[in-house]
Amino acid sequence: MEFLQLSSSVLLLFACICCVPVSSGESSTSTPPPHQACSSITGSCEECLKNVSCLWCYTTNACLDYPVRNILPPSKLCRLSDARWGVCWVNFEALIIAMAVVGGILLISITICCCCCCSRKRSSGPDRDEERMARKREERMQRLNERKAERKTKHDEIRKKYGLLSNSDHPYSRFEND
Repeated sequence: MEFLQLSSSVLLLFACICCVPVSSGESSTSTPPPHQACSSITGSCEECLKNVSCLWCYTTNACLDYPVRNILPPSKLCRLSDARWGVCWVNFEALIIAMAVVGGILLISITICCCCCCSRKRSSGPDRDEERMARKREERMQRLNERKAERKTKHDEIRKKYGLLSNSDHPYSRFEND
């Protein structure tokens, strides 16, 4: 049940992040309030979280100073499921899970893109290799044909020398009975 609530919180977080209006770039004329201690803020979560250095804890309904020395607030200060920072409707557990999922998706997509780019480079490489291999094959065939022609001329010379050549302009030819 808790997992279902956590996953619905994550989905709600993604939906709200996608639907958050972007500022038009106009600056407001009101000045931000001077920095006040988080423990002195009483009231609601929204009032507490207007100050980005504050943390709201739902178990104690108190506004606390965010422990900047730690990445996550310690459990003795406030449980992660009850701690709010930035917005009141997202707890730290959902925030951590959402950030891990987004980070994982980014890493996987970057890895896939790198693999795709590398495979494209490799696929163009064998064309050059195939051309080089074809040239070498042709050179070998040419040398083979040259050696074959040299052997044939040597064999013909030997046949001619011993009268085994069946050439009509050769005066001596083998006697055959018909």
